[in-house]
Amino acid sequence: MRKILIILLTILSFSACNHASQTKKMEAKTIDIPQFSADSAYTYVAKQVAFGARVPDTRAHDACAVYLSTELKRFGASVIEQKADLTAFNGTILKSTNIIGSFNPKAESRILLLSHWDSRPWADHDPIAANRKKPVMAANDGASGVGILLEMARLMGKELPNVGVDIIFLDAEDYGQPENGNGDSSENSWCLGTQYWAKHPHVAGYTAQFGILLDMVGASQATFYREQASDYYARSVVSNVWTQAANLGFGQYFVNQQGGAITDDHIFVNQLIGIPCIDIIQYDPNSGTGFGSYWHTTHDTMDKVDKATLNAVGTTLMHVIYNWNK
Repeated sequence: MRKILIILLTILSFSACNHASQTKKMEAKTIDIPQFSADSAYTYVAKQVAFGARVPDTRAHDACAVYLSTELKRFGASVIEQKADLTAFNGTILKSTNIIGSFNPKAESRILLLSHWDSRPWADHDPIAANRKKPVMAANDGASGVGILLEMARLMGKELPNVGVDIIFLDAEDYGQPENGNGDSSENSWCLGTQYWAKHPHVAGYTAQFGILLDMVGASQATFYREQASDYYARSVVSNVWTQAANLGFGQYFVNQQGGAITDDHIFVNQLIGIPCIDIIQYDPNSGTGFGSYWHTTHDTMDKVDKATLNAVGTTLMHVIYNWNK
């Protein structure tokens, strides 16, 4: 993913209210919410990292795919492994697998939850030049979101929500062209698994009320601002999630202010399949990149993952899902 923040104020001038009608208003109701376990989510993150860097066309990648699919099945999800040969910016053929786990598969009203599970092949932002051709371990940038969704899947397997939920672990997201590299430099060189799924959904005519993408959601004291494209395509979804977080006492994580805009998986979900989708993604306004200093370096390791942040994101999403009123 080309995680370079771009201020797109001109886009927002078209007014996000033009798209508000695309998303059904979320109405809270009082129900018992299964308790999210940060310890469990952290373990799922660690198990992914233990395979090594999950770069497409490697043994670690193949082994992790089996693990993710097996876990979803163990939790009672209906699982589809969507395999495709995708062409990277440099002509490399990536043996990719999008892993889809569905709960309440017959329910017409559905919510889409997404996170990429692959690792970046090159630590092209590493401060040490010798490390820039090494893969990224991707503990935060990938595994953290997947870990949260695995824990949510575990809970949904015990107590189903009143709505259908589709969890997709997206592949080949982070194989985009390095800066100053050769080949396709367009934004389309990123999020290849998402682009494929949006053009070939796992269910013909698939749609959902809305989608939520998780990316870099585990760092200590991470802050999640309202990403601009998310506000443009699905402002009411953003507002609901940030309101839920504030009501739960997680306002220090979910900052109710405008952040930057980013090319991430949610862009292609919005543009190619027409599902209003938001991005919960770490944003540091004081950083040159907008992300942590370890982003796309060899230092994106387990010590960067914090249980308190996993809990804030996971608990918030559990309340969003289980409070959904069709």
